[in-house]
Amino acid sequence: MGTGAKKVVVFDYGFGNVRSAERALARAGADVEITRDYDRAMNADGLLVPGVGAFAACMQGLKQARGDWIIGRRLAGGRPVLGICVGMQILFARGIEHGVEAEGLGEWPGTVEPLQADVVPHMGWNTVDAPAGSQLFAGLDAGTRFYFVHSYAVHDWTLETHNPAIDAPKVTWATHGKPFVAAVENGALWATQFHPEKSGDAGAQLLTNWIGTL
Repeated sequence: MGTGAKKVVVFDYGFGNVRSAERALARAGADVEITRDYDRAMNADGLLVPGVGAFAACMQGLKQARGDWIIGRRLAGGRPVLGICVGMQILFARGIEHGVEAEGLGEWPGTVEPLQADVVPHMGWNTVDAPAGSQLFAGLDAGTRFYFVHSYAVHDWTLETHNPAIDAPKVTWATHGKPFVAAVENGALWATQFHPEKSGDAGAQLLTNWIGTL
């Protein structure tokens, strides 16, 4: 690995397939480390936050590992963070599972709620509707498919941007029953509901795009 490779930490807080994320990032050209070490997570060029399972359990695990503090500090300094699956969901204000509401990180307003579809979980390949100018989906065709495994999602994007000097977040949608948020690009904070590390060549291109911005 050359000295020019970007250093990416996969945050290991007990909720997420860190090995598959590590392999995918390494294939995309990053110098990858799996750790929950505070200083290493703070100082890496990019921080990837995976997540599987229940929203509330992920939040509890993240806080126990001081991940909430690390994410907040990184974003305050404009340091890139990428959330995947439940690692994206916990960035929103709250999650509702089995009728119980849990508090998220609140980086974005919105509620993670059960998918409104006939078949749940949403498992398998699906297309997404990315906005013009997306850096995350650069070089990918409109019909490109990504791999999803989830039962919950955000159906309404409510963040308003009134300052013309600040780029409005770029929100990508997918549809399973009702449309839901599939990805967000918002300054230093990017996230995907699908699993780029399980999405073959398309996911590899997407991770390469993210690493290219670090």
